[in-house]
Amino acid sequence: MNIYADSAKLSALKQKANKLPLDPGVYIMKNSAGDIIYIGKAKALKNRVTQYFGSGNQHTEKVKHMVSNVENFEYIVCDSEFEALILENSLIKQHQPKYNILLKDDKGYSYIKITNDKWPKIESAKIVSEKDDYIGPYNSGFVVKETVDEARKIFKLPNCNRSFDNPSKPCLNYHIGLCDAPCKGNISLEDYLETIESAKDFIKFGENGKNSIEFLTEKMNAAAENLQFETAARLRDRINAINKIKEHQKVVSISYKSQDVFSSVLIGEKACVAVLIFRNYRLVDKKNFIIDGFVDKSSIYNEFLSVYYSNANDIPPRILIDCNDDFCLTERWLSEKSGHNVQFLNPQRGEQLKILRMCQSNAAENLSEVTERTGREMGALNELAQLLGLETVPRYIESYDISNTAGSDNVAGMIVFKDARPLKQFYRKFKIKGFVGQDDYRSMAEVLDRRFNEYEKGEDEAFKILPDLILLDGAVGQINAVLPIFQKYNINVPIFGMVKDSKHRTRAIATTGGDISIKSNRKCFTLITNIQNEVHRFAIGYHKSLHSKNTLKSELLNIKGVGKSRAEVLLKHFGSIKKIKNATVEELCTVKTINKDVAENIFRFYNNI
Repeated sequence: MNIYADSAKLSALKQKANKLPLDPGVYIMKNSAGDIIYIGKAKALKNRVTQYFGSGNQHTEKVKHMVSNVENFEYIVCDSEFEALILENSLIKQHQPKYNILLKDDKGYSYIKITNDKWPKIESAKIVSEKDDYIGPYNSGFVVKETVDEARKIFKLPNCNRSFDNPSKPCLNYHIGLCDAPCKGNISLEDYLETIESAKDFIKFGENGKNSIEFLTEKMNAAAENLQFETAARLRDRINAINKIKEHQKVVSISYKSQDVFSSVLIGEKACVAVLIFRNYRLVDKKNFIIDGFVDKSSIYNEFLSVYYSNANDIPPRILIDCNDDFCLTERWLSEKSGHNVQFLNPQRGEQLKILRMCQSNAAENLSEVTERTGREMGALNELAQLLGLETVPRYIESYDISNTAGSDNVAGMIVFKDARPLKQFYRKFKIKGFVGQDDYRSMAEVLDRRFNEYEKGEDEAFKILPDLILLDGAVGQINAVLPIFQKYNINVPIFGMVKDSKHRTRAIATTGGDISIKSNRKCFTLITNIQNEVHRFAIGYHKSLHSKNTLKSELLNIKGVGKSRAEVLLKHFGSIKKIKNATVEELCTVKTINKDVAENIFRFYNNI
């Protein structure tokens, strides 16, 4: 179905857009019922709005559907792009347009549940029942999970569904010191219930009151003086657990008191934006948002940040983000909104880069739940895009390698990875035809020339698609050798080399400006290594097969009466030299073009007659 079928309407809208001023402002898209379906801001209204009614092939599916429903549009001219940002934000909050990002919280409230059992357990819950006791509600499921985990670790509470009335063999948690093992009978019901009450107090009041380090230390010393060594040991372990958790919390962000961290991962037009929220030197919450209709981080954050912070009251002075865009307008808006200076940062090293990568991993894992790819695969693609400075995530990657033996049987292999996995039905083999001898540069240029020629023909499914990225097995020499081919066909695809070390292991990515080390980017390093090993395997496998056939064929050529064509017919008929050697004269005569004299020559050659 062509959603741009109404060309007359599209033409009329484009004409109207061409009359817009080149001033900053806000545009308001409406459908046939007069409902507002999209609101956007622009630095230059005419330039931005006319883009919607141009070539539909340049738009994402989401934008195509939005444009197909536009019947009319209005606009408001502003004095500056900053005023347009403020007005856009206000109008989106007021109208909640269908095609704008709407970050609705559909997760509901979370609770901490204390089961009403003989041996109560502490769990997280989404639904409240009259049977059990609850602490909450909480807005964040992350906070509930973290709190339950902390309480269990500090008070050594079970997280299993076992019955504790009949002693049984304890699980691993007991052996690694995370559970007092009521299943083994190590703790009485009375002591267990007292521990549950202490855990509830910890959840409600934190380290204040009965769970302060000072209070617990006093109790431990008193128990030791009264020779209650088991109680003292339990309190000692509780103090150590609290200290350990406090240290773990500080490790994540010890340098800055408050900051938000944003990272996005894309696969096609679907993306996940993850947000890590740090307050008082610790991670206090994390959020994930699945959104559609975007193909790069810039377009995501251009809309996402204004919606995310539109109702926020707690805006930190530091915001880490995995994008190098200019966020000056957003910084100014948030600074005025919060009453203090707000700065966007894109760290490139150290502790803060580790936090940003942790956020990216969280986004990748969350997106993997709604796609068929793993978090590691999507993380690798996003890491690769960031490392190479690509505008979009390279979903479709082609890789090439040359293989020969001293210039003979010169071949090349092309492999394809789609969404970080091999797409073997699109693998292709090439025999080098343009010259004889060994020249990897000329060979690579010939292969890319033939590949792009096939793209223009549009006959082979594997060649109809232009990749998002091309990787050559080799260094800058290979890249320079094929650049004229890209210019010849006017192909605009990023191209890089894959460099190996002296031990033939992946070391770096080659560019015309020098090598990019990838060893510190673990996921990306693994992906590039897999691609390089796979294209090498495929190319050398084809070369060995061809070389073996040619070697066998040359052996047949030593037989009187057997030329190149007859050797090929014999190999095709019997499938191997071994079967030819074992064939009788009569069997050899059944082969097309092989007469009795030639058959006898072959038989005598292999039987030393």
